[in-house]
Amino acid sequence: MFGQGVSQIGTWLQLIATSWLIYKLSNSAFLLGLATFALQIPFLVLSPVAAVWIDQLSKRKVLFFTQSIALCQATTMFALVASGHIEAWHLVAGNLVLGLVNSFDGPSRQSFLIEMVEGKEDLPNAIAMQSTIMNGARFIGPMIGGAVIAALGETWGFGLNAVSYLAVLGALVAIRVKPRVPERANEAWLTQFTAGFRWTLGFLPTRCALMLLALTSFATQPYQSLMPYFVKAVYLGDSNTLGILLSAAGFGAVSGMVYLAGRPTVRGLFSLLPVAVGVAGAALVAFSFCTRLWLAIPLVYLIGAGIMLTAASTNTILQSIVEDRLRARVAAIYIMSFLGLSPLGALAAGWLSQYVGPPATLGLGGGLAIVGAILYARQLPAIRTAIRPVYEKLGILELPLAQGK
Repeated sequence: MFGQGVSQIGTWLQLIATSWLIYKLSNSAFLLGLATFALQIPFLVLSPVAAVWIDQLSKRKVLFFTQSIALCQATTMFALVASGHIEAWHLVAGNLVLGLVNSFDGPSRQSFLIEMVEGKEDLPNAIAMQSTIMNGARFIGPMIGGAVIAALGETWGFGLNAVSYLAVLGALVAIRVKPRVPERANEAWLTQFTAGFRWTLGFLPTRCALMLLALTSFATQPYQSLMPYFVKAVYLGDSNTLGILLSAAGFGAVSGMVYLAGRPTVRGLFSLLPVAVGVAGAALVAFSFCTRLWLAIPLVYLIGAGIMLTAASTNTILQSIVEDRLRARVAAIYIMSFLGLSPLGALAAGWLSQYVGPPATLGLGGGLAIVGAILYARQLPAIRTAIRPVYEKLGILELPLAQGK
């Protein structure tokens, strides 16, 4: 947690520096969306493929390799910015390289968690704790990033990120886990590839949760890539303002994760999903019309809380009920639904912003999320009925159905 926390703070320093520098060099909302697209599209395309091999490899070795490549990427970007040869397309290409690395890193990190906690009974709390660390960095990182950029320039957003990778590499060396022999599947590659999809999409509760998460990611996540527009054009701010707004979203996410970490069971999370999505969508609609920074900050807080409650709740459900042999593949499908759909949303939002403007674009996204929450809520009775036998088998549910999940 220490190593990942330090590394994630560094990552946010680089993300803030990247988005600010792209807009500074190009003054283009489309390129902001394209940069986010390049960073996250590998999650959609590559993560499910990578997870087939990850399930048969040592998770710690995979993580050490991916973090080492990410260190090289950050160092290269630092050198380009420091030398003054940086261009907007360099930043987009750098995001693509980091996205390719993360498409292997994400499923490995999610599935490595069960090896560290050594027991499914602690897994929901461990997932929430890990999400708290990740989103704590999302809260602290943008504030530090905005201050660093304002004081020292964009160069050190990249330089400090490169140094931060040493923390997670050191942690991976120090971690001691019970050795596990990776399962060597004998099925054909295509059968292994589709196994995770058959498991998640063939079951009504997990299918509905993932579809709602994918819609939420596509419709609401573009607010991050378009935030520099609002900072400069609406609130007349600078990089510090950008850091404050993104930190407000991060603080909302942390608040949601603290709530999840305190929950004793996975029960009730299916019912929480439409509430979280509805709150995020309504706050995004309000933010799209907001012209006052003091009001925008709590609205962004609610957006961050709603999105991350949706994502972390879905992940907790999946990792609590999935078979160990499919853990990385199911983690990849979760990441694909959450982070993989986000770049498509960012690209669509960047394109639409050229015609109707960023405020109207975000308002439409918020409205779409609200519609999705309503449609999901109508399926809750069927979801409760379908998930009950699974929860009973795992010992999660002992109360009568009338007392809820």
